[in-house]
Amino acid sequence: MRDLVYPPIVVAAKVGLRLLGQRVELAGAENVPRHGGVVLALNHLGYLDPVYGGLAADPSGRLVRFLSKRELFEHRWIGPVMRGVHHIEVDRAEGGKSLETAVEYLRAGEAVGIFPEATISRSMELKEFKTGAVRIAAAAGVPVVPVVLWGTQRVLTKDHPRDLTRGRTVTIRVGAPRTYAATDPVADTADLRAAMGRMLEEAIAAHPAGEQPEGSWWLPARLGGSAPTPEEAARLDAEEKVRRAARRT
Repeated sequence: MRDLVYPPIVVAAKVGLRLLGQRVELAGAENVPRHGGVVLALNHLGYLDPVYGGLAADPSGRLVRFLSKRELFEHRWIGPVMRGVHHIEVDRAEGGKSLETAVEYLRAGEAVGIFPEATISRSMELKEFKTGAVRIAAAAGVPVVPVVLWGTQRVLTKDHPRDLTRGRTVTIRVGAPRTYAATDPVADTADLRAAMGRMLEEAIAAHPAGEQPEGSWWLPARLGGSAPTPEEAARLDAEEKVRRAARRT
């Protein structure tokens, strides 16, 4: 797969983070294999998560092909970039096709990134996971590497204005590869979610305390933040789906 567009974008992203003075605390990058197909499963907190998630594989010299919604590929300016970096278009009406493409990528030795939650979490907690990550990994016979992001929600996320304040920290934790068979994707997905839940707790605990004071909107409610509870977030998500359906109609 020829990459004329992706490498310059990686360089630009690193320069942008440097200009913002962001501290990216990356641990466990050695868990991303340097060769062969691999699925990176990431939690989803903000719109720039593919950028930060890609950094998890950068020390291994990997370029991650993310499964991304069709609307991005249809955008006048973003679409050519998405195709240029060989991301995988996801049409929610025909999700099976994108999973087949992902399996083809994996069998060709590519690194594929997927957000099992499918959409951004308003509660800053893990949402319920779709089974796609473990299913495509099992079909291709490759490992799943769990990746947890924390702090990306402060830059650009749902319901809040973007914040490019300098000197912020982004915490990235990469877990050990996990191998799943194709026998029970529901149980395997539960295992993956549990592992990422533990990693998320560790990432929050490791994040600078001064950057997450009590009452912060970017902290889960159960940790003293003012983010919506998972139940409240589910209601907001449902209302958003209704609005989107109305616009399409």
